[in-house]
Amino acid sequence: MVFKCQDNSFLKEFTSTVIACNKINAEEVIEDKNQSYGVILEDTILFPEGGGQPCDYGFLNDIPVRKVLRREDQAIHYVSNPIEIGTTVKQTIDWERRFDHMQQHSGQHLLSAVLEQHFNAPTVSWWLGEESSYVELDTHSLSSDVIKQAENMVNELIREGRKVSVTIYPKNTPENILNEVRSVKGLPEDHKGDIRVINIDGIDSNMCCGTHVNNLSQLQMLKLLHTEKSKRKDKVLLHFLCGNRVLKRLETCIDREKQLTVLLNNHPAQHCDLVEKLQKNVKLLNKNLQSALKELALSDAQKLKNSQPLPKYFCLHRKDAEIDFMNTFIRELGPTDVFLFLSVGDEKKDGNIMLYGKEETIAELGTKVCDLLEGKGAGKGNTFRAKVSKMAKRKDVEKLIIEYFNNH
Repeated sequence: MVFKCQDNSFLKEFTSTVIACNKINAEEVIEDKNQSYGVILEDTILFPEGGGQPCDYGFLNDIPVRKVLRREDQAIHYVSNPIEIGTTVKQTIDWERRFDHMQQHSGQHLLSAVLEQHFNAPTVSWWLGEESSYVELDTHSLSSDVIKQAENMVNELIREGRKVSVTIYPKNTPENILNEVRSVKGLPEDHKGDIRVINIDGIDSNMCCGTHVNNLSQLQMLKLLHTEKSKRKDKVLLHFLCGNRVLKRLETCIDREKQLTVLLNNHPAQHCDLVEKLQKNVKLLNKNLQSALKELALSDAQKLKNSQPLPKYFCLHRKDAEIDFMNTFIRELGPTDVFLFLSVGDEKKDGNIMLYGKEETIAELGTKVCDLLEGKGAGKGNTFRAKVSKMAKRKDVEKLIIEYFNNH
């Protein structure tokens, strides 16, 4: 069945009759637990999720709809309240969401056609996200030159304002005719009825169930963002924005630029140079700090070495230090019978610890200390090292150590 939303993607309101309303089975997973009824209408302008495109949001009368799924040739609208069979309902659509999806989906068709025809990079799948979308391409890489050329070609076609139309093929259409139509995802296994094909004049014909613009000029523009490796071998993900999303991203970038201009007190063209300079200064300062802390580690170790009498255990934390601080401390202290609990990093959150002592003590306390601080680590011989996430529990570790030595 071709739904009304597929017949006319620009409809914002539509009236139809309820033909079924069923309580949702426990097996059906719906994010909103209040959506406990599935309503089927004679026809719908609310697009059911499919073909890589998320579903529409809208209303049935005054009842909100935020989930629509296709089951064979029917669209199920998930709602919080039952609607009596035979009731005539007014459907209204979240147009901003719908038009955004139309722009991204038509943009994907255009981008995929250009990449396949001109750069031998066919699309094997695509994903429409809330902020950006991507096409998964059957190629191991895309150069920056290819990306720039593809973007220029796509935007030139958008400026030309090529027509976008729909062709409906009856379900009994010979396969040799359908084989001439490109398809990214192919037809779902439970597809029933006529086959819908989206045509971009002179560019592409593609089987698709989604909603689309009727002229490329309605896409406004397309911006290619970046590539990343796909989880599948020899495939690349190419992220893109289309239409209003480009304007929203530009607005966000301009606002961020204004904030940085105030914070850095310089011209936007100089932001990168100043940030690079600040990063170098921070690295130098940190290097000097770590050198000073190593000197402090030497001093702390000497103080402990000169203590009379030597304690059974010793605990030390330096929030600004790195792992080298603990290594330097132990090297300077040398062989000792004193049990050490050393830690560096944030006083309440993440950090690193080191336990040093007799092997039997490390074997008994290492894992317990690591668990208390919610970390991951391992012991070897007379040393236990770990990265932890709850440094705020150091006092609990100190209590554990005191209790251990009081009993030994």
